[in-house]
Amino acid sequence: MPRLLALFPLSLVVFPGEKLNLHIFEPRYRQLVRDCLESNITFGIPPYLNEGVSVLGTEMRLVGVEKNYEGGELDIRTKALGIFRIRDFQREAPGKLYAAGQVDDIRDDPHEDPVLKARITDYVRRLYDALGLRKLFLDLAPDYRIYDVAHHLGFSTEQEYQLLEATSELERQEIVVEHLENILPIVLETERLKDRVRLNGHFKNLTPPNF
Repeated sequence: MPRLLALFPLSLVVFPGEKLNLHIFEPRYRQLVRDCLESNITFGIPPYLNEGVSVLGTEMRLVGVEKNYEGGELDIRTKALGIFRIRDFQREAPGKLYAAGQVDDIRDDPHEDPVLKARITDYVRRLYDALGLRKLFLDLAPDYRIYDVAHHLGFSTEQEYQLLEATSELERQEIVVEHLENILPIVLETERLKDRVRLNGHFKNLTPPNF
């Protein structure tokens, strides 16, 4: 059954479970924050891609207002809930300044492939090691989902949107495996090249071949 949801299009992709901090300055979205506080409503962030509002988006709940500025601007904390599909986009909700849409909730299949999970974990470890981000890997929970690492895998915004389109964890795993198998060799070779460049001009203590 479709329902009306306030919409806040942004040029980014938000994944379920993600915490997002936003600085609010436009009057229409300041009004949206007030409605969230007063009526406990949620709102959606559909990515604004290719000069248009995407069909899919992520429902958000306002967690708190971090700061109120004298000019009316706000710093807010939000948390992502689930994915929705827009049936009908409205530039203004009834009697409001902000956009809205009739949306359907998207059901997600959380089942994963443990073999793919192990491959992804190994690829992510190697990627983070190469980039000097070992702590990021150590902070990763054993039961992590693709959504938990998707922003740290070198995806473009369009590629991240493809993950929103996937309706199962298995499908997302397959997308990530293919992506990491493509970029990991490039990253590793780039890091080796950087090491060689750094060594260029240094005095080298090398053992000559014994022949």
